[in-house]
Amino acid sequence: MRTFTIKLPETFDMDDQEITMSLAAKLYEDGKLSLGQAAELVGLTKRTFMELLGKYGVSVFNYPVSELSNDVRNA
Repeated sequence: MRTFTIKLPETFDMDDQEITMSLAAKLYEDGKLSLGQAAELVGLTKRTFMELLGKYGVSVFNYPVSELSNDVRNA
């Protein structure tokens, strides 16, 4: 796994776990990480990560509307 270091102001009001979760949620939402990879980044189980995604405004169903429409038609 790669390591990335970033300097934040002391007044930045998020702890390391919260920052990591925000990053993992965004990378999952953007399709850059799978659910399992994002959960591993944060050190959580997939289930726990999925349960927390809503708090960050990210849907577990990271699925383009066009694909969902095709799936409904093909069901």
